[in-house]
Amino acid sequence: MKSRLHVVLCVVVITLSIPTAICKVGAAQNGAAPFALPGSLPWSSEPPAGIPFQASDEIAGIAFTGRYAQYGHADTWYPSWAADGNLYSPWTDGEVNGVKATSGGKEPNTGYAIVHGSDPMHLEITDAAAYPSSAAPYEGRYPSANLFHRGVWYYGTYCLHETPGKHLNWDALGPFAGFRYSTDQGRTWHQTLHSCGHPLFPEPGKFGGKVKMGAPHVVDFGQDMRESPDGKAYLVAHGASDPDPHPRDADLSWITGDEIYLARVKPSPANIDNAAKYEYFAGLDTKGRPHWTHDFAAIKPLLKWDNHMGSVTVTYDAPLKQYLMVITDGGNTIAKFSTYILAAPAITGPWKLVTYLKDFGEQGYFVNLPSKFISGDGRTAWLSYSANFTNGYLGTHYKQLPNGGGYWWTLQEVHLLGTAARK
Repeated sequence: MKSRLHVVLCVVVITLSIPTAICKVGAAQNGAAPFALPGSLPWSSEPPAGIPFQASDEIAGIAFTGRYAQYGHADTWYPSWAADGNLYSPWTDGEVNGVKATSGGKEPNTGYAIVHGSDPMHLEITDAAAYPSSAAPYEGRYPSANLFHRGVWYYGTYCLHETPGKHLNWDALGPFAGFRYSTDQGRTWHQTLHSCGHPLFPEPGKFGGKVKMGAPHVVDFGQDMRESPDGKAYLVAHGASDPDPHPRDADLSWITGDEIYLARVKPSPANIDNAAKYEYFAGLDTKGRPHWTHDFAAIKPLLKWDNHMGSVTVTYDAPLKQYLMVITDGGNTIAKFSTYILAAPAITGPWKLVTYLKDFGEQGYFVNLPSKFISGDGRTAWLSYSANFTNGYLGTHYKQLPNGGGYWWTLQEVHLLGTAARK
C-alpha cells in the first residue's frame, strides 16, 4: 500500500557546529498540500556531557533534504536486501494492506512483507501477513534480527515485560527467542526450536535479569550480504550488565541500555538457531585485534555508555568503506528519544561520532539505514524509522521533527557530509 508522498526542496545541515537551513517549498505530489519543515530544524550535534566518542574523521554530520515517504500503519521495519532485488521486512503493532499484527498480549503475532522498487519515494508493499508465537512467560514478543540470504528468510523475535505499577512501555528487555525461517518467501515457516522461556542464548540468569543479546539486529552488508568480510552474518544488540551501580528508570528496555554487543555466525537453517555455532566478540587484544569466542560467558561489550544507549543497528556503507551504527536512547521509554550515529572503518571499531540528534523524531525509534538506498558515492542515504507512538497510546503531542515521521514506516533522505563541512 502506498501512502502519502511529499517533496520539499530543503537542506538542513546538522554538523558538530551550529546548523544552517535553506528551505524552499516545492509542489507536493499526489495532490497533497505543500509544506515546509517546521522552523529551521534547530539541531546542532548536541551530545550530553561525558560522551565517550571522538568526532568522526570521515563524516562531519548529516543533512536532511526534506524528501520523505510514508508506508503502512505499523512500526518495526528492518528491511533486508535480497538477491532478487526486493526488500524483506518485519513489521508489527499495526496494519499493512489490511493485515493486522499485535505483538503483545496473550496471543502475540508479528508481521512481515515484501517491498518492491528501487525509488524510496515509490515503493510497493505486497504479501503482508502475520505469524503467531507465544511470549510466555513474558507478555510481548517482537521482531528484531531479520535477514534474507541465498533464498532463505530468517526472522528473529525477542521478548518483553512491563513492570507492574511503573506505567512505562515494555520497560524490561527479555531474551532473544530465536529464528524461524522460510524457504518460500514467507508463504510457510519453520518455527524456531527456542522460545521466550528457552531462548537461543543462555540469558538471563533469572526472569527479569539483565541480557546482552536481547534485541539483536543483523548487520546490513548490502544485497544478499555481499559485503560481509567473511561470509558471516553479524548480530549487533544492546544490553546491560549486573551489578549496575547507577541504573536509571527502565534501565534496560526495548529502547534503552548501557552497552552494545556483537556476535557472528555462518548463516544457514542449521546454524542460525544454534548458539553453539556463534562466535561472540570478547574484546580487543594488546594490539587492538578483536578476540572471538564460542563461550557466551566470555562475551564483552563492543561499546559502553552507561544510561545513554539503546536500540542499535549497523549498515556498511561500501562506497565510503565505513560502518554506520545508529543508536537510539529512549530515555524512560515514553519520553522524547535521541538518536546518534557513529562511524568506523571496521565493525569492531574504533567508533567515532558523526552526529547526535537530540529529540530526533521527536520520538524516533527503530532507526536504520537500508543499504539498498545508499547512493553510488556513499553520501546519500535514507533513514528508516517510526516515530511518536505515544501520541496515540498516551495522548502526547510530540511533533514530527523532521516532518514526515509518525506511526508508520518513514524513509527520510539524508546526505552524509564530508569533514570539510565542520570547518
